[in-house]
Amino acid sequence: MIRKVFATAEEFKTQNMELGTKLPYAEDVSVLGTELKVGSKIIKNRLACQPMEGCDGTADGSPDEVMIRRYDRFAKGGAGLIWFEATAVMEEGRANPRQLWMHEGNKDAFKRQVERIKETAMKENGYEPVVIMQATHSGRYSKPNGVPAPIIAYNNPLFEKDNPIPAERIATDEHIDRIGEALVKAAKMAEEVGFDGVDIKACHRYINCELLSAYERPGKYGGSLENRTRLLRESIAGAMEVCSSGFIVSSRMNVYDGFPYPYGFGVKTDGSLDFDPTEPVWLLKQLQAMGVEIVDITMGNPYVNPHVNRPFAVGGYQIEEHPLEGVARMLHGIAALKKEVPDLKIVSSALTYLGAAAPNVLAALIKEGGCDIGGFGRMTFAYPDFAKDIVKNGCLNKEQICICCSKCSEIMRTPGGTPGCVIRDRELYLPLYQKLCMNK
Repeated sequence: MIRKVFATAEEFKTQNMELGTKLPYAEDVSVLGTELKVGSKIIKNRLACQPMEGCDGTADGSPDEVMIRRYDRFAKGGAGLIWFEATAVMEEGRANPRQLWMHEGNKDAFKRQVERIKETAMKENGYEPVVIMQATHSGRYSKPNGVPAPIIAYNNPLFEKDNPIPAERIATDEHIDRIGEALVKAAKMAEEVGFDGVDIKACHRYINCELLSAYERPGKYGGSLENRTRLLRESIAGAMEVCSSGFIVSSRMNVYDGFPYPYGFGVKTDGSLDFDPTEPVWLLKQLQAMGVEIVDITMGNPYVNPHVNRPFAVGGYQIEEHPLEGVARMLHGIAALKKEVPDLKIVSSALTYLGAAAPNVLAALIKEGGCDIGGFGRMTFAYPDFAKDIVKNGCLNKEQICICCSKCSEIMRTPGGTPGCVIRDRELYLPLYQKLCMNK
């Protein structure tokens, strides 16, 4: 079934009522233009570009031409926060041969990239965005040379089915120790090249995220909640130790995987897929006690159940739930967590499907204390000026919004593909889509 994003507020209100999703709505969205202080940094508005991996760096992991173009567009677009895309901390942890990878040999290239983002934004908008680098190790989805080379926390029959990954690909505790050291080193390099902060990535089933559900793994990284969160907590603590006090240390983290226990984090242990916030709340409180001031919350696995983290109008499979129900699960879940840690600043996810209603729902959520910043992912590919238009005009142009057709993901999943909007940025990405996905 093909469903469409909301082109008008009335379309959203009708569907919201019919489905009983109970998402709030505010006519006045002026709160989205207000500032937010995080440590010593000022985020100029409540709108963020989420980390959208482009798979278009150079062979040595440096920014390349198409990637630079993408961040020029983001910088001009006016978002107060740019959450810079997944940047590998070890070559083995690259998700593809063109994923960004920062190391001592290319730090200057990253320095130039950060400077360019800030200079472009200042020239266009009169202020610099806060830019946070996402430090990652792809774990299960590592493919540094173009062929799968997984490094996993444990075997997962839900994913591996009848073709289990060999036991020698399960990372030892010593291997995970080295990943932690690399994450801390990357945090220090991120500060040195000019980023305002670092995200120790713990989402979407990469290694740090997978460890959160390593209930049956032996050793210091499995079993108890303290052990399963050890890599994340110790990497964050290490980053805080080696970086200055003004540098933001954060995480984009899964609070719900959408897989049954014992293979999913944030789910009840009764075999259902119901969200259980108990462990995520404990983790958020731990991070806050350590000095973390802002986190970016998400759910699901884009490789297996993408409807959970980015509800779509058209995708690679049919789902029974309406996409708005997926949005509601995300936003109500985030609001429930925010209630437990009210002083922790939280960036929301899964807003793009709301289309023209996104600013109004986000404004209502912020006013009600459900989150602090709205993070937009696919929307940034389709409509990089989304933040500027929301702040200036109080609304989005329905002719520019992302239609959630999943074509950007289709391109990304093909060898040599780099995701972008086939519909709104067609001059660059339509020929690529036709070549890679349609064999034209």
